[in-house]
Amino acid sequence: MAKKDKGDAEAKPGGAKKLIIIGAAAAVLLAGGTGAGVFILTKGDSASAAETTEEEHLEPGDVTALDAVSVNLADGHYLKIGIALQGVLAEDAGGHGGSEGLDGSKAYDLIIAEFSNLSMTDLENAEQRNHYKDELQAKIIEAYTTEDAEGAAHKEVMGIYLTQFVMQ
Repeated sequence: MAKKDKGDAEAKPGGAKKLIIIGAAAAVLLAGGTGAGVFILTKGDSASAAETTEEEHLEPGDVTALDAVSVNLADGHYLKIGIALQGVLAEDAGGHGGSEGLDGSKAYDLIIAEFSNLSMTDLENAEQRNHYKDELQAKIIEAYTTEDAEGAAHKEVMGIYLTQFVMQ
């Protein structure tokens, strides 16, 4: 019986070594597969890559805080929302003023258009709220982008921040 116990003790370390080797091989294959998948999925997205490269060269300028605005929601409730515009330095904005003296009229118009057709339940979930914020940010950046005589785009705003978000 002592031999049987001794044999079991010797078999366990060998089994553990096999499990470690199999686990390491699986981790390597998983990492390689993930890397290959990311490479394949992003390979043809040159427009997105060009946009990312452009944004990397923008230097943040002044932040312009806008007064909060109340928006009537679709279900009889209202939303009080305040944002701040992250401007671009004047030289990165192509000499178009950069973040100095940003007029909030375009942003206010987009806030009202974006949120007035939503209900309170549309905005209760943080994930959905971030989705609508991202949509608003994209529209605001586009609204504050100008073209020069050569057709080159110059951004005056590179992002937004929510400074107030109250639903009632």
